[in-house]
Amino acid sequence: MLSLLADANQRLEKALRYVAIPEDAIERLKFPKASLTVSIPVRMDDGSLKVFQGYRVRYDDSRGPTKGGVRFHPSVNLDEVQSLAFWMTFKCAALNIPFGGAKGGITLNPKELSRFELESLSRGYINALADFIGPDIDIPAPDVYTNAMIMGWMMDQYSIIQRQIIPGVVTGKPISMGGSLGRETATALGAFFTIQTLLPKFGQAPQGTTVAIQGFGNAGAVLAELLFKAGYKVVAVSDSQGGIYASQGLDIPSVRHTKEATRSVQAVYCQGSVCNAIEHSVVTNAELLELEVDVLIPAALENQITAANAHLIKAPYIFEVANGPVTSEADAILAEKGIQVIPDILVNAGGVTVSYFEWVQNKSGFYWSLEEVNQRLQDKMTEETEWIWATAQDLAIDLRTAAYVHALSRLAEAIGAQGTRKDYIK
Repeated sequence: MLSLLADANQRLEKALRYVAIPEDAIERLKFPKASLTVSIPVRMDDGSLKVFQGYRVRYDDSRGPTKGGVRFHPSVNLDEVQSLAFWMTFKCAALNIPFGGAKGGITLNPKELSRFELESLSRGYINALADFIGPDIDIPAPDVYTNAMIMGWMMDQYSIIQRQIIPGVVTGKPISMGGSLGRETATALGAFFTIQTLLPKFGQAPQGTTVAIQGFGNAGAVLAELLFKAGYKVVAVSDSQGGIYASQGLDIPSVRHTKEATRSVQAVYCQGSVCNAIEHSVVTNAELLELEVDVLIPAALENQITAANAHLIKAPYIFEVANGPVTSEADAILAEKGIQVIPDILVNAGGVTVSYFEWVQNKSGFYWSLEEVNQRLQDKMTEETEWIWATAQDLAIDLRTAAYVHALSRLAEAIGAQGTRKDYIK
């Protein structure tokens, strides 16, 4: 099986057939600019010392300082972080955000650490990375199992090191520390705007459209409720423990309430009077992907749809809210089946877009209302979705390739502006 980065590069190779860019740009984009692996010692609550492995990758900064989340997860490794930084590079370019791509992470199960241990770990990560990041160099943000509180610790630790308050060093912070209104819901809202823009082009109206969402976390749960309120029939959702399915549709606000109270979506329809209110069945994460629905939304982790299960996918439309949930091998199988895959570098770009808005607000010291943030997000997501759709139609290519072509054109322009072979060889 290909490494994640090698798999990601296959998307680049495919897009290169449809856009003429300098050889210098192609060579630059094949490799990350800088990778850092660190060891983070943490004094645990029982007095023992435990050392965690951390990573930060700055993939490309041709269009501006690098940007990308930090994830706390047992599967984090350098290959994964490099791949996520690669995707962030193209995501920022696709949305015309003046950032390059980066990513970071620490290998651990955060559910096994106390709050004090998590704080020590978060601050230790910044201690190790202090010379590698900065508001004009590389700006971390929340990702899997990190949140505003953790970003607040990181921003505070960086400010302690630098002996000055520097809110722009991270985004996704608490509002009280310079965070932006609308940041927590940005990924889901951005995905919602993309869905609302594209589905009508396929003749698909909200009423009667069935949806299954794998991953009922920060993005998936908010998106499920947005779709529910817009009239879509959300029939299945799942979290890391499994999922639930009801053909007549789920009451998503109730599912979110129960999930927050019990930390499990499976508890939703099996307590009290609610248990008898709706017929449902329990499904695994793998089974959810294979349901007969109109729209499938992988919103968990990468590599969920592969060559092993792609032939079992029945949904005609897949919107990638997770990063890299469909492998390049699976892409080919899905294309043969006529399934439309709307790529992660467009669908989940709402998070980095509002992170950019937060950074701009930190730089200016002037903060926007929630309505202004959401309107700017809608304008940006709709505009770039229309551009990518038009590119796909003009070149008769799939939407993923169109998104990469769209991004590559901007990256090539920035790299070319720094000087290419033709500038030196006459």
